[in-house]
Amino acid sequence: MTASITRPGKIIAIHLSYASRADQRGRRPAAPSYFFKPASSIGVSGGTVERPAGTELLAFEGEIALVIGTPARRVSLEDAWEHVAAVTASNDLGLYDLRANDKGSNVRSKGGDGYTPLGPELIDARSVDPAALRVRAWVNGELRQDDTTAGLIFPLAQLVADLSQHFTLETGDVILTGTPAGSSVVVPGDVVEVEVDAPDADDSPSSGRLVTTVTQGEVPFDGDLGSLPAVDDLQRTEAWGSRDAAGLPSEEQPGARLSPELRAKLLEAPTAGLSAQLRKRGHHSCFVDGVAANIAGSKIVGTAKTLRFVPFREDLFASHGGGYNAQKRAFDAVDEGEVIVIEARGDATTGTLGDILALRARARGAAGVVTDGGVRDFDAVAEIGLPVFSQGAHPSVLGRRHVPWDVDVTISCGGATVQPGDIIVGDGDGVIVIPPSLVDEVVDAALAQEIEDAWIAEQVAAGHPVDGLFPLNADWRAKYEAATAAAPASARASAPAPENGDEDER
Repeated sequence: MTASITRPGKIIAIHLSYASRADQRGRRPAAPSYFFKPASSIGVSGGTVERPAGTELLAFEGEIALVIGTPARRVSLEDAWEHVAAVTASNDLGLYDLRANDKGSNVRSKGGDGYTPLGPELIDARSVDPAALRVRAWVNGELRQDDTTAGLIFPLAQLVADLSQHFTLETGDVILTGTPAGSSVVVPGDVVEVEVDAPDADDSPSSGRLVTTVTQGEVPFDGDLGSLPAVDDLQRTEAWGSRDAAGLPSEEQPGARLSPELRAKLLEAPTAGLSAQLRKRGHHSCFVDGVAANIAGSKIVGTAKTLRFVPFREDLFASHGGGYNAQKRAFDAVDEGEVIVIEARGDATTGTLGDILALRARARGAAGVVTDGGVRDFDAVAEIGLPVFSQGAHPSVLGRRHVPWDVDVTISCGGATVQPGDIIVGDGDGVIVIPPSLVDEVVDAALAQEIEDAWIAEQVAAGHPVDGLFPLNADWRAKYEAATAAAPASARASAPAPENGDEDER
């Protein structure tokens, strides 16, 4: 079926629809979600697309486009495909440099002129099985994407039926049905080709190759008018498809560094004992000062995911405070077992999170939050059950004292330097930071010291004076070692010999 593609009244695109892409992103949606693209973004085969001056992350996405033939309003799943006239190739181009401030809407990041080339041929929807279509994409002749609609999370007809619940799909409207794994960054001079076909259908109908050449723009964005392009390693990773493809150093998942056994040990060991062992090893600046738990008796153990606020400044808040800012990105990306640690410069006169972000962290499996600032919706956050160590409650919203600035960088929290992946332990005595390289020996020594302290407590309770007993002198140590000789080897693990005055550290 060959026909011209008229300018559509609406272009509706889906965020995630292929299992391969969802697995690559590490999140699989329970239901489809959408965004609109302007009709002015339509392009044709053989055309060009500009990467704007001052940007680096223009990414292609080979997709199957559906062209609506007859209006659809509240149609059933069974009848939905009857409203599709044609299928063709599309390239849902996006500029990740603008994605952070446009997250969800994609108005600027996906709405550029020529960012939706379609064609060149239309395939009659009646001649194909919507569950047996194929989409492929090439960059400079190299195959980058190859998947079929059998790999969709949501069948094509479901997208039509679902959208028709909310508004009328009119003749000529276009639905972009999502991209499979393999989407990546293209640069000026690259040639992208996308083809949709039905290899198992009679005559194997095809859209032909949709060809788009990337060019370099010369006009930068005007920061006085709106958001400027901004990228970080998260955007680079998602635009390229992986850290390796983006040329970034490999990164372990911090939450995975704590084995179940090590996590169990840290949950058992008190922060007082852990800090004493850090002191013996020359680490005296491990304390996050001035914070307390929102839930009495709660304890947190996890690896640090860091978030940094900078002091409020009107122009910086305008450019970094709205949209998908660093605060939202941190809570959206926290992994199971991680602790979000926030640098708020010790300012307790404003909130650094509230109940919505606490819900998000809880849903992601975060171990807790540590902030040297305040917490909004304090009681509601406690009811959610997320352990939060902070300076206390404050009702203010974001923008009073802070600008959300960076994630996954070295920060200062309550006077302690915290790096992503550091071990965070908090209990009723406070919060400490343990370098990952020391955690195994520190926790074993702390647990061994707990066993020793428990034996000393028994002797004190029996009426013995503390002089010579706490800490153990040579005679009492001999008695202790004799008394514990029959204990399991793990319980007898020796700690560095206590120093005078260490009783104040335990």
